[in-house]
Amino acid sequence: MDDDRDDAPRPARARNRRGEGARLREEIVTAAVALLDETGDESAVTLRAVARQVGIAAPSIYRHFPDQPSIMLAVVQQAFDELEQLLRVARDAAEEPRGRLFAVCLTYLGFAQLHPGRYRTMFGGLWMPDLDNSVLTESDMTALGQGSLTLLAEALADCVAADLATSTDPFADSVALWLGLHGLAHQRAVTVVFPWPEDLAERMITALAHLRH
Repeated sequence: MDDDRDDAPRPARARNRRGEGARLREEIVTAAVALLDETGDESAVTLRAVARQVGIAAPSIYRHFPDQPSIMLAVVQQAFDELEQLLRVARDAAEEPRGRLFAVCLTYLGFAQLHPGRYRTMFGGLWMPDLDNSVLTESDMTALGQGSLTLLAEALADCVAADLATSTDPFADSVALWLGLHGLAHQRAVTVVFPWPEDLAERMITALAHLRH
């Protein structure tokens, strides 16, 4: 997407007082998220576009982010943190193990549906760096989504402990369940005219979690 789609000048941003550099970093990430949500296109999140959104000169970004992939990593980390928090709230609101598992799974699907551009970017795309030529590390990338997967695995393990599921390897089955959720979320986004069965998510969760009927 053309980075110059909106050349209207933005109001100049007030200079940070000493010690307020963290605020500018947060504003940069917030601007990048807004661009991603607005366009649904990660290529719209360029240094120039973000700088224009915040109201700063593009070189000012380099004090906080060395390149565009570093900004995108911060966006993705924030998205995963938001997703994890939503999953925790949904889990804690449910009263029994099966309900907690379904709450986590359905909240995951709901997040993907509500934030399609953000969700798509969370799982890769053009922003993904070549780790051999990037300031980002393998540990930066492998840490993404671990909290959400752990919540899913714990919810499934609770079902096994309550004799509500027959899984003999809750972690492996939670990975399979996540892959099922991810696949459904993706296909719903790209195949919108397909007549999806209303109870498809329930059927899939029940099968992949080995829940007793």
